[in-house]
Amino acid sequence: MTPPENDLTPLPLARYRVVDFGTAWAGPMAAQLLADLGAEVIKVESRARLDGLRLGRPIVGEDIAGGDRGLWPELQPVFHGINRNKLSVTLNLKTAEGLELARELLARSDVALNNYSPGVLQRLGLDYTELRRLRPDIILVSMPALGETGPLRDVLAYAPIIQALSGLMSVVGYAGDEQLVGELQAPWSDVVAALHAALATVAALRHRNHTGQGQFIEVAQLEATASLLGEAFLDCQMSGAPPQPQGNYHPAYAPHNNYPCAEADRWVAIAVGSDAEWQSFCAALGQPEWCADPRFADHQGRLQHLAELDAHVAAWTGQHTAQEITDRLQAHGVAAMPVMNIEDQFLDPHLQERQAYLDVEHPHVGAEWLYGMPWLLGETPGGIRTPAPLLGQHNEYVFQELLGVSAAEMGRLAEAQVIY
Repeated sequence: MTPPENDLTPLPLARYRVVDFGTAWAGPMAAQLLADLGAEVIKVESRARLDGLRLGRPIVGEDIAGGDRGLWPELQPVFHGINRNKLSVTLNLKTAEGLELARELLARSDVALNNYSPGVLQRLGLDYTELRRLRPDIILVSMPALGETGPLRDVLAYAPIIQALSGLMSVVGYAGDEQLVGELQAPWSDVVAALHAALATVAALRHRNHTGQGQFIEVAQLEATASLLGEAFLDCQMSGAPPQPQGNYHPAYAPHNNYPCAEADRWVAIAVGSDAEWQSFCAALGQPEWCADPRFADHQGRLQHLAELDAHVAAWTGQHTAQEITDRLQAHGVAAMPVMNIEDQFLDPHLQERQAYLDVEHPHVGAEWLYGMPWLLGETPGGIRTPAPLLGQHNEYVFQELLGVSAAEMGRLAEAQVIY
């Protein structure tokens, strides 16, 4: 089977081939970002140990018995999002012949990307020293949880642990008695690490284009996460006190919160920065009496009396719908937006125009919404060209056309659970 054809739009990474050994979220998403921009990304997986995001029983489509026909590995919507535009081969790296095929593929590739634990590539004989013997200018990108070196290198960690170790967990949530334990369950650190790794890969390719030199890149997921907590670290250094959760408080904005609306369980986000914005806010509300309270006359005063200010704002927002409030405040130049649930995000006209979500046809699920491009480039926009691959969908193209394995040998390797 030949790889999917690109459209006529030029893609900035179309010259490059990436071997994706990533599993779960962080590694595969880094490779997905490269694939979205045109790189030929070959995902190496195996029935001997399926990618964790292929597992489980999702509630998608009408085919509730799909797993009974062996379709469950093809039905995971999260897997579909972070593996679109890729090719899939099934290769059992626990076998000597499987490793040899992996080496042949790597010798014909520009980048190898993984989020294995430290030591895995060495045990497989696929570390940077060995890869350079296959191709001197190859780029190896590794994404260990806590780094390749140091006393914590062998700690096995997923996103919630990384987010806790980085300090991120300690600043997310509400202050005081409202604070919850472990409330940040979204894999935020996976996405952050993926963005760092994708950017580092592009920088390494550019460096290689100028110098002919490959690189070994380590993107420790803990460090990538901690790098975005600069304000919290600096505040701790300057005050000596560890940062605390602040809810929706922001030192540069008042009011700054999510406020209840007239509809049941509907909220609107409002942010007022400068004193000029405060005057516009008051004008939008029709200059109610409490807006003239001298305690709210300047930014510092509004911050000092934030509880009283929030109570007044909430009393006003509770009389109107979220959209009415948004329209009125935005017309006066005040930042406001309804708090969206998942359905709202898909239906929002602005997000639709920006292609934040795209309708993609999957062969076993049918039409499903996937998140779109995180950035929009003018001349080389990229995009979703193909859905996530079926398990081993491109074995023939990769092994026969790229590596020259005969059909008979393919059959033997499949029987021996090498291509498996």
